[in-house]
Amino acid sequence: MNTHTPIPRGPAGTALVVAPAEQTPLLRYVWRLVTRWKKTIAAIVGGCLLLGLIITLLMTPQYTAVSTIEISRESDQIVDLRGAQQESSDADQEFYQTQYGLLRARSLAERVATQLRLVDDLAFFQTFDVDTESDIFRTDAGGRLGTAGRPARLRIAGDLLLDNLEISPVRSSRLVDLSFSSPDPALSQKVADAWSTNFIQATLQRRYEANGYAREFLEKRIEQLRQRLETSERALVAYASAERIINIPGAAGTERSLNSDDLTAINTALSEATADRVQAEARYRAGQGRGGQETEALTNAALNTLRAKRAELQADYQRLMLQFEPEYPAARAVQTQITQTERSIAAEEARIAGSIELAYRAALGRERGLQARVEDLTNSSLDLRNRTIQYRILQREVDTNRGFYDALLARYKEIGIAGGVGVNNISVVDAAEMPQRPSSPRLVLNMLLALIIGCALGGMAAFLLEQADEAISDPTEVEPLIGVPLLGSIPKLSGTQPSDALADRKSSMVDAYLAVQTNLAFSTEHGVPRSLAVTSTRPSEGKSTTALALATMLARAQKRIVLVDGDMRSPSIHHLIGTDNDRGLSNYLAGNDEVTGLIQPVAQYGFHAVTAGPVPPNAAELLTSERLHMLIASLLEQFDHVVIDSPPVMGLADAPLIGGRVDGVIYAIESHGIRSSLVRAALHRLESAHVRVLGAVLTKFESGRSSYGYEYGYGYGNKD
Repeated sequence: MNTHTPIPRGPAGTALVVAPAEQTPLLRYVWRLVTRWKKTIAAIVGGCLLLGLIITLLMTPQYTAVSTIEISRESDQIVDLRGAQQESSDADQEFYQTQYGLLRARSLAERVATQLRLVDDLAFFQTFDVDTESDIFRTDAGGRLGTAGRPARLRIAGDLLLDNLEISPVRSSRLVDLSFSSPDPALSQKVADAWSTNFIQATLQRRYEANGYAREFLEKRIEQLRQRLETSERALVAYASAERIINIPGAAGTERSLNSDDLTAINTALSEATADRVQAEARYRAGQGRGGQETEALTNAALNTLRAKRAELQADYQRLMLQFEPEYPAARAVQTQITQTERSIAAEEARIAGSIELAYRAALGRERGLQARVEDLTNSSLDLRNRTIQYRILQREVDTNRGFYDALLARYKEIGIAGGVGVNNISVVDAAEMPQRPSSPRLVLNMLLALIIGCALGGMAAFLLEQADEAISDPTEVEPLIGVPLLGSIPKLSGTQPSDALADRKSSMVDAYLAVQTNLAFSTEHGVPRSLAVTSTRPSEGKSTTALALATMLARAQKRIVLVDGDMRSPSIHHLIGTDNDRGLSNYLAGNDEVTGLIQPVAQYGFHAVTAGPVPPNAAELLTSERLHMLIASLLEQFDHVVIDSPPVMGLADAPLIGGRVDGVIYAIESHGIRSSLVRAALHRLESAHVRVLGAVLTKFESGRSSYGYEYGYGYGNKD
């Protein structure tokens, strides 16, 4: 007798041995997916490898020639005084993308085709498998292609060249690789070299044409500006003549009028005259009433001489007065001299005062004259300023036209010089060499690519098949998918008959059915139901084996068991127990025999059995009678448990009729086989018939095909 570990309780009182699996890691899920669908994946991978090999062997060898060119951001500025080599910007991708587009221009392809005379070479078109039976490839008597179809052939040749050309910019550099592939190595070399040289020529031609357009445009604009400049200059001169505006060159290239110069000079003279008048007036005012004490009188030499002489005479006169009377002749003579000297002094002082006044009058007159002149020039300047406004308007127009004219003329000269230099910003770094070996097909690369594609397609197919597969592949899926508790999982037997596996008490099948028996013990309050039936959705899902195994497990538990084959349409129990099927359930339901005569002992399994008996015309009609109920009641009087092998549910009414007569039904589900939707539909039929489903048994389970990494390790307890 086996001892078992405690079993956790499941839904509706059902004990579940297998605990819900944890979330499976991705790598394990992928491994299980590959293991389950390995044949499908292997077939797809093998097919892709075979297809890759066939395609590789059928491909025409291609020879690739490569030429390398350098594309600078700007051409070397030979005529620029700042330096010949210009700095380039790595961020300026727009320029390089434009150059790459120009390298793939149709015009360049047709230019190469024309230069190499490919457009008139019939062998060139035949090399690329072009249909040469059309009219455009019609040849003349000399075998040369006609000129009528040349434009169409040129387009085709350009498309062929572009289809086989590859532009590969070298990363982080200004280098570009031009690769051309064809079945002819010499042709590949010629096209690669011609492509680079023609690209340089086309670039120079575009630049020259652009310069030519610029020169023509500038010539027209220069002529227009020249005429406009001459017109504005004539208008300026005519207005100056009419308004009598005369300007002379000034500092920094400016002009000034004569009136302004005169006003400036007169203002300066007026300032000096005013200063002179103020000084003369001061002398004049200072000399009035001072009696010859003005500065000029005191500093005059003649006047000082006369004053000194008068002083001497007065000194002599005073000495004489000490001795003589005033009437003394000598004294009178000295007095006469004194009087004459004083007259001379008075006359000199009067002359000095007159000269000061005259100088003041002259300074005042000069000042007033200059003031009048300044007033006249000021009025004239104000009038000139009003007339100069229009003059300056005309002058600005002349300056503007002259600036435009000079700028365009300088640009025109630059274009003329640069256009004649012919410097290009594109150069050939490496010319193409004739390829010595084919560049394609590459067997190893193609097979590797086929392997990768095959693995990807195989993985995708396995994933889609896994998602589309409704079969139950894991015990943890039973209850979520069909809503019935799991009683146990039965491993699939390989090379062993069920009878042999049941005979070996150490086999995994015996352990699995012991777990089912243990779970059944928790399905009702009184343990294992006394009457139960085993059914399935369709035939060959293991229901008969399950019924036989449960009867065997219960018999080994010292129970009196009778196994009834209720599948009267396709009986199988008599084959499993090795007996005949002459009499059985169908005889009793038809009312012909007693129960005792139908029961057969099965010594090898330790229980009794009732076979199905002869196949009746309509088994469902027999099952609807009360004799089935009477049979089960009679058997329960003699045995502890009645196990009925019921027919499948789908398509038949037998299973619901039998399930309604027993305490419960055990539902057998074939793992990796039956679709869960069919199982749910069958269970719905049983539910409609008020049949109690005790739980499900997952049969023919293969742990290696489990999608969630389920391993067959249940922990059923120690075995004897």
